[in-house]
Amino acid sequence: MATRSGMFGPGMMKFLRELDRNNDRSWFEKNKHRYEAEVREPAREFIRAMVPQVERISPHLRVDDRKVGGSMMRIYRDVRFSLDKRPYKTNLGIQFRHESGKDVHAPGLYLHVEPRTIFLGAGMWHPDGPSLASIRRTIDEDPKGWKCVRDSKRFRAMWNLSGDSLKRPPRGYAADHEMIEDLKRKDFIAVCDLTERDVTRADLVKFVGERFDRSRNFMAWLAEAIEMPF
Repeated sequence: MATRSGMFGPGMMKFLRELDRNNDRSWFEKNKHRYEAEVREPAREFIRAMVPQVERISPHLRVDDRKVGGSMMRIYRDVRFSLDKRPYKTNLGIQFRHESGKDVHAPGLYLHVEPRTIFLGAGMWHPDGPSLASIRRTIDEDPKGWKCVRDSKRFRAMWNLSGDSLKRPPRGYAADHEMIEDLKRKDFIAVCDLTERDVTRADLVKFVGERFDRSRNFMAWLAEAIEMPF
């Protein structure tokens, strides 16, 4: 069962590991009560507890504990166009999206819990074409401002930039541009790696809130670059 105050207990990781080995509808239906008790309901309680933490970062980020359509991502995979027909995700995903964003194409915060892979995310994963162009233009026009955010000791003490990059310079930018490695980025996402012990700690809300807070200037810079309020 979940530990007190809605924090995640060891049963969550045990369920996710077993789901990874038994990813079929029959097993899931037999163990759905465990999913609800060990994963979904503690996640919803965590989301509710994160309201003041997220609001301190930005009033434009949405915190929603609904079972469907809220901050907690669906466990059911969309297999319509995938060769991988396993019906369930083997991770818990919680996202606090920007109110102006469609899907995840706006600055947002994220918690990912999966056996062997646990991390926090901040920023924009696979921004759409116009947004990516705006971010690159902002870096080009004010490289000092970008470097101030990117290299902040407070930010980099807990966060590392991650994601995919182009192999060649994007159109319109020279290969010898001083910021070419950042201009080649396709994702503007920062990652903070966690351990299983971290995610089951009693003070998880404070722990996560402190790390999210250190990403605030990075998030605000991205929002300004794509002309979104923050």
